[in-house]
Amino acid sequence: MSGAGWQRIDWNTLDARARADVLRRPAQSACVEVHASVERILADVRARGDAALRALTLQFDDVTIDDFAVGEAEFARAMGDVDADVQAAIDDAARRIETFHRAGMAAPYAVDTAPGVRCERVLRPIGRVGLYAPAGSAPLPSTVLMLGIPAQLAGCTDTILCTPPGKDGAVDPVLLVAAQRCGIARVFKVGGAQAIAAMAFGTESIPRCDKVFGPGNAYVTEAKRIVSMQGDGPAIDMPAGPSEVLVIADGGADPRFVAADLLSQAEHGRDSQVLLVSDDGALIEAVEAALQAQLATLPRRAIARAALAQSRAIQVQALADAFDVSNAYAPEHLILAVRTPRAWLPRVRAAGSVFLGDFSPEAIGDYCSGTNHVLPTGGAARAISGLSVASFQTAITVQCVDPAGLSAIGGTAMILARAEGLEAHARAVGVRLEATA
Repeated sequence: MSGAGWQRIDWNTLDARARADVLRRPAQSACVEVHASVERILADVRARGDAALRALTLQFDDVTIDDFAVGEAEFARAMGDVDADVQAAIDDAARRIETFHRAGMAAPYAVDTAPGVRCERVLRPIGRVGLYAPAGSAPLPSTVLMLGIPAQLAGCTDTILCTPPGKDGAVDPVLLVAAQRCGIARVFKVGGAQAIAAMAFGTESIPRCDKVFGPGNAYVTEAKRIVSMQGDGPAIDMPAGPSEVLVIADGGADPRFVAADLLSQAEHGRDSQVLLVSDDGALIEAVEAALQAQLATLPRRAIARAALAQSRAIQVQALADAFDVSNAYAPEHLILAVRTPRAWLPRVRAAGSVFLGDFSPEAIGDYCSGTNHVLPTGGAARAISGLSVASFQTAITVQCVDPAGLSAIGGTAMILARAEGLEAHARAVGVRLEATA
C-alpha cells in the first residue's frame, strides 16, 4: 500500500492469474451478499407494493413517505429554490446533450432487395420508460439530463423518474428542475433496489415500466440484472453500477491533473474504483503526492479515501502495454493523458467513454460536453455501449412483397425451408406461387 492509500503494482512481475486479480472490481467480492439482499427486496416489493416501499424507505433512507409522487407544489417550489445560475447551467448542459444525441439518432430506411420486394426499418419509442437517478450521497441532476433528453428525442411520452428522498422527505429541488427541463412530469420519491422493483413490477403508486434506465450502486445494478431476467420483468439499459475510471498517463502528464481526475471518480462512492496505468515510475510517485495534497482539501475525502483503498497504480514497461491493461479492464471512463492522444485512440478496444489529452477531464463528460455519462461498468464495455437515443427506441422491420417479387425470391425460400425440414414454411410460399402462376 502506497502513501496514496492504493496498491502500487509492477505489472511485469505478475502472471496471468495475478493480473486478473489486480483488475478485479471491488463490488465482486460482495456479490453473494448483495444478491441475497436484493432478492429479498424484490420479493417484498412484488408481494406488498407500496407498503414494502414505505418500510424499505424508512429502513434505508430514514424517512417516512406517505405519498411517493412529487406534487405540483413541490415542482413549483423547486423552481424558486434553485439559484438562477444553476438553472442556467442546466439549460446550457441540456442544449449540448441534445445537440450531440440528435446528431447520432438512427433514421428509418427502406430498400428494394429485389424487384417487387420492399424491406423497411421503422423506429418506435418504447411504451413506458422508468428512469433512476441516484441521490444517496450526492444528488445527480446531470443523470436526469442524460436519461431524460434522449428519452425526449426518442419520442417517449410516458416517462417516470424515481430518485431517493432526502431526510426531509422531499426530492432535491435541483433534480426537479432538471426533470422539468426534460419534460418529465411524474417523479417518485423512492430509491435503491426498491425503486427498481417498483418500476419493474408496478405498485399502487408507481406504474410498471417496459424498460428501466439509470446508474446506481451495486444493489441497484444487481436489482436491474435480476428483474431483466424474469419472465415478466422489464428490459434494462445496461449494467451501470459503481463509477470507475482508468487513466493512462505518460511522463509528460501533469500529475495534478491526473490526481484530480482520479479523485473526481473516487468521491462518487466508497465502492468506486480508480486505476492509474503508466510506464513512468516518477509520474506515478508525483501523482501519489498530488493525491495526498488534494485529498486533504476535499469535502468528501472520507469517501474518496475509501475508494482509493481498493484502487491501483500499475506500472507497465511500455506505454503500449497500458492499452492492453485498459482493454482487459474495459473501464467505464478512460482518460488518455498522453502526448498525441488521438494517435493512440485506435488501440482502444473496450471503454465506455474516452477523454483525449490533458485538457479533457472526465468531469466535463459527466456534465456538459454533450456525450452521455450513463455508461457500462464492471467490464461490460467489452460488448455494451453507453446510453443513446436508440436505447429508448425499438426498431421494427417491415416487408411488402408483390406477386412479381414473390415469384423472384419464393423459390429460394422454399429450398431453404425444406433444407431445414420445415415443410409448412415451404407450402406457405408455394401456395401463393401457385395462385399467381
